[in-house]
Amino acid sequence: MKKANGNEIIQLFESWAPKKLACMENDPIGLAIGTLNKEVTKVLVTLDVNEAVADEAIEKGCQLIIAHHPPIFRKLSNLRTDTPSGKLYEKLLKNDIAVYAAHTNLDVAEGGVNDLLADALELENRGILEKTYSEHLMKLAVFVPDDHADELRYVLAKAGAGKIGNYDSCSYSTDGKGRFRPLEGANPYIGDVGEIEVTDEEKIEVVFPASMKNRILKAMLNAHPYEEPAYDLYTLAQETNEYGIGRIGTLKEPMSLRQFAEYVKERLDVPMVRIVGNENDTVSKVAVLGGDGNKYIHIAKRAGADVFVTGDMYFHVAQDAQAIGLNIVDPGHHVEKVMIKGVKEKMTALCKEGKLDVEFIESEVNTEPFIFI
Repeated sequence: MKKANGNEIIQLFESWAPKKLACMENDPIGLAIGTLNKEVTKVLVTLDVNEAVADEAIEKGCQLIIAHHPPIFRKLSNLRTDTPSGKLYEKLLKNDIAVYAAHTNLDVAEGGVNDLLADALELENRGILEKTYSEHLMKLAVFVPDDHADELRYVLAKAGAGKIGNYDSCSYSTDGKGRFRPLEGANPYIGDVGEIEVTDEEKIEVVFPASMKNRILKAMLNAHPYEEPAYDLYTLAQETNEYGIGRIGTLKEPMSLRQFAEYVKERLDVPMVRIVGNENDTVSKVAVLGGDGNKYIHIAKRAGADVFVTGDMYFHVAQDAQAIGLNIVDPGHHVEKVMIKGVKEKMTALCKEGKLDVEFIESEVNTEPFIFI
Protein backbone atom coordinates (compact mmCIF):
# COMPACT_ATOMS: atom_id res chain seq x y z
CA MET A 1 0.00 0.00 0.00
CA LYS A 2 1.26 3.49 -0.84
CA LYS A 3 0.47 6.90 0.60
CA ALA A 4 -2.44 8.54 -1.15
CA ASN A 5 -2.55 11.93 -2.80
CA GLY A 6 -5.89 13.74 -2.73
CA ASN A 7 -6.00 13.85 -6.52
CA GLU A 8 -5.59 10.07 -6.69
CA ILE A 9 -8.50 9.55 -4.30
CA ILE A 10 -10.82 11.82 -6.26
CA GLN A 11 -9.74 10.26 -9.54
CA LEU A 12 -10.96 6.92 -8.18
CA PHE A 13 -14.15 8.54 -6.88
CA GLU A 14 -14.89 10.05 -10.29
CA SER A 15 -14.33 6.70 -11.97
CA TRP A 16 -17.47 5.71 -10.03
CA ALA A 17 -19.45 8.97 -10.03
CA PRO A 18 -18.05 11.12 -12.87
CA LYS A 19 -18.99 14.78 -13.08
CA LYS A 20 -20.64 14.24 -16.47
CA LEU A 21 -23.51 12.45 -14.70
CA ALA A 22 -24.61 15.63 -12.89
CA CYS A 23 -28.16 16.41 -13.97
CA MET A 24 -28.78 19.79 -12.36
CA GLU A 25 -27.83 22.92 -14.26
CA ASN A 26 -24.72 24.54 -12.77
CA ASP A 27 -24.54 21.92 -10.04
CA PRO A 28 -21.55 23.09 -7.92
CA ILE A 29 -19.82 19.72 -7.72
CA GLY A 30 -16.12 19.01 -7.42
CA LEU A 31 -13.47 20.57 -5.20
CA ALA A 32 -15.15 23.38 -3.26
CA ILE A 33 -12.57 24.30 -0.63
CA GLY A 34 -8.82 23.79 -0.30
CA THR A 35 -6.48 21.69 -2.40
CA LEU A 36 -6.25 18.03 -3.38
CA ASN A 37 -2.55 18.29 -4.13
CA LYS A 38 -1.42 16.88 -0.80
CA GLU A 39 -1.06 13.63 1.09
CA VAL A 40 -4.34 12.33 2.48
CA THR A 41 -4.50 9.60 5.11
CA LYS A 42 -8.05 10.11 6.41
CA VAL A 43 -11.26 11.14 4.62
CA LEU A 44 -14.47 12.08 6.41
CA VAL A 45 -17.67 11.19 4.53
CA THR A 46 -20.71 13.33 5.33
CA LEU A 47 -24.06 14.39 3.93
CA ASP A 48 -23.55 18.08 4.79
CA VAL A 49 -20.67 20.30 5.87
CA ASN A 50 -21.36 22.54 8.85
CA GLU A 51 -19.15 23.76 11.69
CA ALA A 52 -19.78 20.64 13.78
CA VAL A 53 -18.66 18.47 10.85
CA ALA A 54 -15.55 20.64 10.42
CA ASP A 55 -14.75 20.18 14.12
CA GLU A 56 -15.24 16.43 13.73
CA ALA A 57 -12.81 16.36 10.78
CA ILE A 58 -10.23 18.28 12.81
CA GLU A 59 -10.64 16.01 15.83
CA LYS A 60 -10.28 12.85 13.74
CA GLY A 61 -7.25 14.12 11.79
CA CYS A 62 -8.92 14.17 8.36
CA GLN A 63 -7.34 16.08 5.48
CA LEU A 64 -10.33 15.70 3.12
CA ILE A 65 -14.12 15.73 3.41
CA ILE A 66 -16.34 14.13 0.78
CA ALA A 67 -19.85 15.57 1.05
CA HIS A 68 -23.08 15.06 -0.86
CA HIS A 69 -24.46 18.58 -0.43
CA PRO A 70 -22.11 21.29 -1.75
CA PRO A 71 -20.94 23.66 1.02
CA ILE A 72 -20.90 26.56 -1.46
CA PHE A 73 -24.16 26.26 -3.37
CA ARG A 74 -24.33 29.83 -4.70
CA LYS A 75 -21.56 32.08 -5.95
CA LEU A 76 -19.89 34.07 -3.19
CA SER A 77 -19.99 37.86 -3.32
CA ASN A 78 -17.51 38.13 -0.45
CA LEU A 79 -15.51 35.95 1.93
CA ARG A 80 -16.21 37.58 5.27
CA THR A 81 -15.20 35.55 8.29
CA ASP A 82 -17.73 37.20 10.59
CA THR A 83 -20.63 35.29 8.99
CA PRO A 84 -21.57 31.65 9.80
CA SER A 85 -20.52 30.39 6.36
CA GLY A 86 -17.36 32.52 6.30
CA LYS A 87 -16.40 31.22 9.75
CA LEU A 88 -16.83 27.66 8.46
CA TYR A 89 -14.66 28.25 5.38
CA GLU A 90 -12.00 29.96 7.52
CA LYS A 91 -11.85 27.01 9.91
CA LEU A 92 -11.50 24.50 7.07
CA LEU A 93 -8.78 26.51 5.32
CA LYS A 94 -6.80 27.19 8.51
CA ASN A 95 -6.77 23.45 9.26
CA ASP A 96 -5.90 22.54 5.66
CA ILE A 97 -9.06 20.44 5.19
CA ALA A 98 -10.25 20.16 1.60
CA VAL A 99 -13.93 19.67 0.78
CA TYR A 100 -15.10 17.81 -2.31
CA ALA A 101 -18.82 17.74 -3.19
CA ALA A 102 -20.59 15.03 -5.20
CA HIS A 103 -24.22 16.02 -5.61
CA THR A 104 -26.47 14.94 -8.49
CA ASN A 105 -23.66 12.94 -10.08
CA LEU A 106 -23.73 10.78 -6.94
CA ASP A 107 -27.54 10.61 -7.14
CA VAL A 108 -27.34 9.26 -10.68
CA ALA A 109 -24.27 6.99 -10.40
CA GLU A 110 -24.78 3.25 -10.29
CA GLY A 111 -24.58 2.33 -6.61
CA GLY A 112 -25.09 5.98 -5.65
CA VAL A 113 -27.72 7.66 -3.50
CA ASN A 114 -30.82 6.46 -5.33
CA ASP A 115 -29.58 2.89 -5.61
CA LEU A 116 -28.71 2.95 -1.91
CA LEU A 117 -32.26 4.07 -1.09
CA ALA A 118 -33.71 1.39 -3.36
CA ASP A 119 -31.44 -1.16 -1.67
CA ALA A 120 -32.71 -0.09 1.74
CA LEU A 121 -36.30 -0.59 0.57
CA GLU A 122 -35.30 -3.94 -1.03
CA LEU A 123 -36.84 -3.03 -4.37
CA GLU A 124 -36.74 -5.75 -7.03
CA ASN A 125 -36.88 -5.59 -10.86
CA ARG A 126 -35.27 -2.19 -10.57
CA GLY A 127 -34.91 0.41 -13.30
CA ILE A 128 -34.15 4.11 -13.83
CA LEU A 129 -37.01 6.52 -13.13
CA GLU A 130 -35.87 9.10 -15.70
CA LYS A 131 -32.91 8.85 -18.06
CA THR A 132 -30.62 11.86 -17.72
CA TYR A 133 -27.44 10.70 -19.46
CA SER A 134 -26.43 8.44 -22.30
CA GLU A 135 -23.84 8.44 -25.05
CA HIS A 136 -23.74 7.22 -28.61
CA LEU A 137 -21.90 4.10 -29.64
CA MET A 138 -19.12 4.50 -32.17
CA LYS A 139 -17.72 1.95 -34.58
CA LEU A 140 -14.10 1.60 -35.64
CA ALA A 141 -13.34 -0.25 -38.85
CA VAL A 142 -9.60 -0.76 -39.28
CA PHE A 143 -7.64 -2.56 -41.99
CA VAL A 144 -4.69 -4.66 -40.83
CA PRO A 145 -2.44 -7.34 -42.39
CA ASP A 146 -3.52 -10.89 -41.59
CA ASP A 147 -0.47 -11.64 -39.47
CA HIS A 148 -1.34 -8.82 -37.02
CA ALA A 149 -5.13 -9.26 -36.91
CA ASP A 150 -5.30 -11.37 -33.75
CA GLU A 151 -2.90 -9.11 -31.88
CA LEU A 152 -4.87 -5.99 -32.85
CA ARG A 153 -8.18 -7.59 -31.83
CA TYR A 154 -6.65 -8.39 -28.43
CA VAL A 155 -5.34 -4.83 -27.97
CA LEU A 156 -8.70 -3.29 -28.91
CA ALA A 157 -10.56 -5.58 -26.51
CA LYS A 158 -8.11 -4.82 -23.70
CA ALA A 159 -8.68 -1.09 -24.30
CA GLY A 160 -12.42 -1.64 -23.84
CA ALA A 161 -13.73 -1.91 -27.39
CA GLY A 162 -16.19 -4.63 -28.35
CA LYS A 163 -18.15 -4.82 -25.08
CA ILE A 164 -21.84 -5.45 -25.75
CA GLY A 165 -24.09 -6.21 -22.79
CA ASN A 166 -22.69 -9.22 -20.94
CA TYR A 167 -20.18 -9.99 -23.70
CA ASP A 168 -16.73 -8.59 -24.37
CA SER A 169 -14.10 -8.99 -27.12
CA CYS A 170 -16.87 -8.68 -29.72
CA SER A 171 -15.68 -7.89 -33.26
CA TYR A 172 -16.43 -8.67 -36.89
CA SER A 173 -13.83 -9.36 -39.56
CA THR A 174 -13.86 -9.39 -43.36
CA ASP A 175 -11.02 -10.73 -45.49
CA GLY A 176 -9.83 -8.63 -48.43
CA LYS A 177 -6.92 -7.22 -50.40
CA GLY A 178 -5.13 -4.04 -49.45
CA ARG A 179 -3.39 -2.00 -52.16
CA PHE A 180 -0.94 0.86 -51.69
CA ARG A 181 2.31 2.35 -53.00
CA PRO A 182 4.90 3.64 -50.54
CA LEU A 183 6.28 7.05 -51.58
CA GLU A 184 9.72 8.54 -51.06
CA GLY A 185 10.44 8.93 -47.34
CA ALA A 186 8.12 6.10 -46.30
CA ASN A 187 9.30 3.19 -44.15
CA PRO A 188 6.72 0.54 -45.09
CA TYR A 189 6.04 -2.53 -42.96
CA ILE A 190 5.18 -4.37 -46.21
CA GLY A 191 6.30 -3.51 -49.75
CA ASP A 192 8.94 -1.35 -51.39
CA VAL A 193 9.10 2.39 -52.04
CA GLY A 194 7.68 3.26 -55.45
CA GLU A 195 6.10 -0.17 -56.00
CA ILE A 196 2.40 -1.08 -55.87
CA GLU A 197 1.85 -3.62 -53.08
CA VAL A 198 -1.10 -6.00 -52.79
CA THR A 199 -1.44 -7.84 -49.49
CA ASP A 200 -3.94 -9.97 -47.59
CA GLU A 201 -5.69 -7.87 -44.97
CA GLU A 202 -8.57 -8.11 -42.52
CA LYS A 203 -11.11 -5.39 -41.88
CA ILE A 204 -11.80 -5.50 -38.13
CA GLU A 205 -14.93 -3.76 -36.83
CA VAL A 206 -15.56 -3.01 -33.15
CA VAL A 207 -17.99 -0.78 -31.25
CA PHE A 208 -17.38 1.30 -28.13
CA PRO A 209 -18.92 4.23 -26.19
CA ALA A 210 -18.11 7.63 -27.70
CA SER A 211 -16.34 8.71 -24.50
CA MET A 212 -13.70 6.03 -25.14
CA LYS A 213 -12.81 7.24 -28.65
CA ASN A 214 -9.39 8.72 -27.85
CA ARG A 215 -8.40 5.71 -25.75
CA ILE A 216 -9.41 3.22 -28.45
CA LEU A 217 -7.72 5.15 -31.27
CA LYS A 218 -4.50 5.50 -29.26
CA ALA A 219 -4.44 1.75 -28.54
CA MET A 220 -5.09 0.91 -32.19
CA LEU A 221 -2.44 3.29 -33.55
CA ASN A 222 0.19 2.08 -31.06
CA ALA A 223 -0.43 -1.59 -31.92
CA HIS A 224 -0.85 -1.28 -35.69
CA PRO A 225 2.21 -2.27 -37.76
CA TYR A 226 1.58 0.27 -40.54
CA GLU A 227 3.03 3.78 -40.52
CA GLU A 228 -0.33 5.12 -41.77
CA PRO A 229 -3.13 2.75 -40.74
CA ALA A 230 -6.32 2.98 -42.79
CA TYR A 231 -9.45 3.14 -40.66
CA ASP A 232 -13.01 4.47 -40.62
CA LEU A 233 -14.80 5.91 -37.61
CA TYR A 234 -18.60 6.12 -37.38
CA THR A 235 -21.04 7.54 -34.85
CA LEU A 236 -23.99 5.18 -34.49
CA ALA A 237 -27.62 6.03 -33.68
CA GLN A 238 -27.58 3.36 -30.96
CA GLU A 239 -26.97 4.68 -27.44
CA THR A 240 -25.25 3.07 -24.48
CA ASN A 241 -24.21 3.82 -20.89
CA GLU A 242 -27.65 5.00 -19.86
CA TYR A 243 -27.90 6.63 -16.42
CA GLY A 244 -30.74 8.41 -14.71
CA ILE A 245 -32.23 10.04 -11.67
CA GLY A 246 -34.45 8.06 -9.31
CA ARG A 247 -35.23 4.35 -9.30
CA ILE A 248 -38.40 2.33 -9.74
CA GLY A 249 -39.00 -1.27 -8.70
CA THR A 250 -41.35 -3.63 -6.94
CA LEU A 251 -41.75 -4.69 -3.34
CA LYS A 252 -41.24 -8.33 -2.44
CA GLU A 253 -44.85 -8.43 -1.28
CA PRO A 254 -47.66 -5.87 -1.78
CA MET A 255 -48.75 -3.97 1.32
CA SER A 256 -51.11 -1.18 2.26
CA LEU A 257 -49.93 2.41 2.01
CA ARG A 258 -50.06 2.62 5.81
CA GLN A 259 -47.95 -0.52 6.18
CA PHE A 260 -45.53 0.76 3.56
CA ALA A 261 -45.18 4.10 5.35
CA GLU A 262 -44.20 2.26 8.54
CA TYR A 263 -41.80 0.14 6.49
CA VAL A 264 -40.16 3.28 5.05
CA LYS A 265 -39.74 4.73 8.55
CA GLU A 266 -37.97 1.58 9.68
CA ARG A 267 -35.83 0.95 6.61
CA LEU A 268 -34.73 4.56 6.13
CA ASP A 269 -34.32 5.21 9.87
CA VAL A 270 -36.53 8.29 10.20
CA PRO A 271 -38.80 9.30 13.10
CA MET A 272 -41.77 10.20 10.90
CA VAL A 273 -43.05 10.37 7.32
CA ARG A 274 -45.78 12.34 5.60
CA ILE A 275 -48.13 10.48 3.28
CA VAL A 276 -50.51 11.48 0.51
CA GLY A 277 -53.23 9.03 -0.48
CA ASN A 278 -55.59 6.48 0.97
CA GLU A 279 -53.91 4.56 3.80
CA ASN A 280 -55.72 1.39 2.70
CA ASP A 281 -54.50 1.53 -0.93
CA THR A 282 -52.39 -1.48 -1.93
CA VAL A 283 -48.92 -0.55 -3.15
CA SER A 284 -46.47 -2.77 -4.98
CA LYS A 285 -44.58 -0.69 -7.55
CA VAL A 286 -42.41 1.95 -5.89
CA ALA A 287 -40.55 4.98 -7.28
CA VAL A 288 -37.86 6.49 -5.07
CA LEU A 289 -35.82 9.66 -5.45
CA GLY A 290 -33.57 11.14 -2.79
CA GLY A 291 -33.81 14.81 -1.92
CA ASP A 292 -36.43 17.06 -3.52
CA GLY A 293 -38.57 15.09 -5.99
CA ASN A 294 -41.43 17.53 -6.51
CA LYS A 295 -41.00 17.88 -10.27
CA TYR A 296 -40.99 14.10 -10.79
CA ILE A 297 -44.53 13.22 -9.68
CA HIS A 298 -45.88 12.95 -13.23
CA ILE A 299 -42.84 10.93 -14.32
CA ALA A 300 -43.40 8.52 -11.42
CA LYS A 301 -47.08 8.23 -12.34
CA ARG A 302 -46.32 7.56 -16.02
CA ALA A 303 -43.80 4.92 -14.97
CA GLY A 304 -46.61 3.05 -13.25
CA ALA A 305 -45.62 3.71 -9.64
CA ASP A 306 -48.27 3.04 -6.98
CA VAL A 307 -46.31 5.19 -4.54
CA PHE A 308 -43.49 7.71 -4.80
CA VAL A 309 -40.93 7.99 -1.98
CA THR A 310 -39.26 11.40 -2.02
CA GLY A 311 -38.58 14.39 0.22
CA ASP A 312 -39.52 18.06 0.56
CA MET A 313 -43.00 17.62 -0.93
CA TYR A 314 -44.68 21.00 -1.44
CA PHE A 315 -48.30 21.52 -0.38
CA HIS A 316 -49.66 22.23 -3.87
CA VAL A 317 -47.56 19.50 -5.47
CA ALA A 318 -48.97 17.07 -2.92
CA GLN A 319 -52.45 18.15 -4.03
CA ASP A 320 -51.45 17.55 -7.66
CA ALA A 321 -50.21 14.06 -6.77
CA GLN A 322 -53.48 13.36 -5.02
CA ALA A 323 -55.41 14.52 -8.09
CA ILE A 324 -53.56 12.16 -10.44
CA GLY A 325 -53.88 9.22 -8.05
CA LEU A 326 -50.24 8.95 -7.02
CA ASN A 327 -49.58 8.00 -3.41
CA ILE A 328 -46.66 9.79 -1.74
CA VAL A 329 -44.46 8.87 1.20
CA ASP A 330 -42.23 11.80 2.18
CA PRO A 331 -39.46 10.73 4.62
CA GLY A 332 -37.65 14.09 4.34
CA HIS A 333 -34.45 15.19 2.64
CA HIS A 334 -32.13 13.82 5.29
CA VAL A 335 -32.65 10.18 4.19
CA GLU A 336 -29.83 10.85 1.75
CA LYS A 337 -27.61 10.10 4.75
CA VAL A 338 -27.48 6.56 3.30
CA MET A 339 -24.63 7.89 1.15
CA ILE A 340 -22.32 8.14 4.16
CA LYS A 341 -21.98 4.40 4.65
CA GLY A 342 -22.30 3.72 0.92
CA VAL A 343 -19.48 6.07 -0.09
CA LYS A 344 -17.25 4.81 2.71
CA GLU A 345 -17.66 1.18 1.61
CA LYS A 346 -17.26 1.93 -2.11
CA MET A 347 -14.21 4.14 -1.69
CA THR A 348 -12.56 1.77 0.76
CA ALA A 349 -12.88 -0.98 -1.84
CA LEU A 350 -11.62 1.23 -4.70
CA CYS A 351 -8.61 2.43 -2.71
CA LYS A 352 -7.79 -1.10 -1.61
CA GLU A 353 -7.88 -2.20 -5.24
CA GLY A 354 -5.68 0.77 -6.16
CA LYS A 355 -3.32 -0.04 -3.26
CA LEU A 356 -3.81 3.38 -1.66
CA ASP A 357 -3.33 3.61 2.10
CA VAL A 358 -6.25 5.80 3.16
CA GLU A 359 -8.99 5.48 5.78
CA PHE A 360 -12.59 6.55 5.17
CA ILE A 361 -14.55 7.60 8.25
CA GLU A 362 -18.33 7.94 8.56
CA SER A 363 -19.39 11.26 10.03
CA GLU A 364 -21.28 10.87 13.28
CA VAL A 365 -22.69 14.41 13.25
CA ASN A 366 -26.45 14.59 12.76
CA THR A 367 -27.03 17.38 10.22
CA GLU A 368 -30.83 17.02 10.18
CA PRO A 369 -32.05 20.58 10.91
CA PHE A 370 -35.56 19.53 11.97
CA ILE A 371 -36.60 18.31 15.42
CA PHE A 372 -39.72 16.15 15.44
CA ILE A 373 -41.99 16.42 18.49
